Amino acid sequence: MLIRQLHLSNFKNIEDTTLDFSPKANCLLGNNGMGKSNLLDAIYYLSFCKSFTGVLDQMVVRQGEQFAVLNAKYLRKDIDESIDVGIFPGRRKSFKRGGKEYSRLSEHIGLLPLVMISPMDMELVTGSGEERRKFIDMIISQSDPKYLEALIRYNKSLQQRNSMLRQEPRPGDGALYDAIEIGMAMAATTIHAMRQQKIRELSDLFQQYYRMIAPNEMEVGLQYESHLNQPGVTMESLLLSSREHDRYIRHTTVGVHRDDIIMTLGGLHVRKTASQGQAKTFTIALRLAQYDFMSRATGLKPILLLDDIFDKLDATRVERIMGIVAKGQFGQIFVTDTNRQHLDSIMQHIGGDYRLWSVDHGKFSLIGSHEDTDGDTATEQENPTTEQE
Repeated sequence: MLIRQLHLSNFKNIEDTTLDFSPKANCLLGNNGMGKSNLLDAIYYLSFCKSFTGVLDQMVVRQGEQFAVLNAKYLRKDIDESIDVGIFPGRRKSFKRGGKEYSRLSEHIGLLPLVMISPMDMELVTGSGEERRKFIDMIISQSDPKYLEALIRYNKSLQQRNSMLRQEPRPGDGALYDAIEIGMAMAATTIHAMRQQKIRELSDLFQQYYRMIAPNEMEVGLQYESHLNQPGVTMESLLLSSREHDRYIRHTTVGVHRDDIIMTLGGLHVRKTASQGQAKTFTIALRLAQYDFMSRATGLKPILLLDDIFDKLDATRVERIMGIVAKGQFGQIFVTDTNRQHLDSIMQHIGGDYRLWSVDHGKFSLIGSHEDTDGDTATEQENPTTEQE
């Protein structure tokens, strides 16, 4: 799967641009704050209906403008796909596939699988369990719509229960709690079983990728932590036994919304023992494992976004990572960096098709490209005079 063309209007600091992409490597060179990451965020938005940074839609609309527009052309399973997005702060966003608007945005999740590696991934190591739950939920949701449906049902029931907990007890509350908790329990059973299975599969892949990047370091691991891991414990029994306590503190304290993934290096919590370089290696290996997992689960090669990932890594690890992503199992790649040498090395490793843009204040200038036609070199450009804006 790949994105062929992207048009953006008023997305973050990008006023108006249309870019045609290489099916293999697309590199973005520029100083920090110029718009490289914004372009990747637009591609991410097209897959997940939201910004990678988690900001509200009003924050992705260019300052002083009333709306933003994203139009993209994809090739998916040898079939052309078009996605059109209109973002209007304060109103419902418009998401269309082939000119037809989705009735629910959740219907779009998983259509365009994508993995993004960025400096924000350090939150997976240092952040709360919520960050790690979002990580595993995103992976499974893209590969199995039933999981996403269960997650939506669970969260809706959780909101209903929390709303009741904030109210004074009333006659008949017990029966209403029972009804809500039955819905939570049914969804939780699906969520827990799938998390348990998928985290185990992901852990095996993760260990392989970590060893490829850092072959001489301590063992790494992922351990699934959940209230439901205890033998004989059910979601119904947990909710019933905690109901009075939850009424006192006015929110739900047990359930799969409190699950976590314990990340270890040498048997200890990685956030307590790892250096910056080790933690960065940890998160990159985790994302590469995510890519491999999703590729196997969906039968598609996800788009891979690499946003300024080489900072705080020694030259040996950088070389190994570039060697990994250059392999044929990875499809279309987007890379940003402030260092031209890193990008040149990526393009040299990958070979074949690539495009290189210089990015300056939201404007994109094509400064290098290489295209293969029937295996032969077709074009080579350096410092062209044309600019794509």
